[in-house]
Amino acid sequence: MPVGHGTNMPSFGMETLVDIWPLFGLRIRTQRLELRAPTDADFPALLALVDDGIHDPATMPFAVPWTDLPKLQRDRQAVQYWWSTRSGFSVDSWRLEFAVFADGQVVGFQGMGAVDFRRRRQVETGSWLGLAHQGRGFGKEMRAAIVAFAFDQLDAEWVTSTAYPDNVASNRVSLATGYEPDGIDIVLRRGEPAVSQRYRLSRARWDDVRPAIAVTVEGWTPACGEMLGLTAG
Repeated sequence: MPVGHGTNMPSFGMETLVDIWPLFGLRIRTQRLELRAPTDADFPALLALVDDGIHDPATMPFAVPWTDLPKLQRDRQAVQYWWSTRSGFSVDSWRLEFAVFADGQVVGFQGMGAVDFRRRRQVETGSWLGLAHQGRGFGKEMRAAIVAFAFDQLDAEWVTSTAYPDNVASNRVSLATGYEPDGIDIVLRRGEPAVSQRYRLSRARWDDVRPAIAVTVEGWTPACGEMLGLTAG
């Protein structure tokens, strides 16, 4: 389902939505993909993508099994979550959620979050792709885009991620991007104990193994840095 690129932002007097929430103007691009913060107008297309399937129902790749819910409840929980990433955003605890587009069509989601980033310089990544768009290298490309953004734009020192061992695609993407195994956690997965594999990527290793994927960033302003606690208010 084609989606607009958010260029016609509503205005509030002399201000636009980007003036109020500068992250709406941010674009991270690779040769094939564009990552940007979704607006409410993008939600129907994102929910339709979820309806078409993200993973085999016999498995569960997420820590919170939201895709198990009935459609209406699942849609409400998804929208509530996307709203919560804005309402709960602060310099001390934030999550950037980017809808991923290929040729103007939404194909997935790439997220990155941090707690006390100003001192810890560490972010955690997470993502999903619609089933119809898997197997085309998008997962690796969007992960490389967000990792490059973290190290190059945010001056991160560490990027982490987690995956269940049977989530083969996610594990492969982490390893291909340069993450290294960093131990395990035992978590509840659909109410049952399960192993969760941790991964970690350092800035020094990224400099050595960075994939040959060109990444450009547009719309990054001092106001974006201020929201993330990187510049003085």
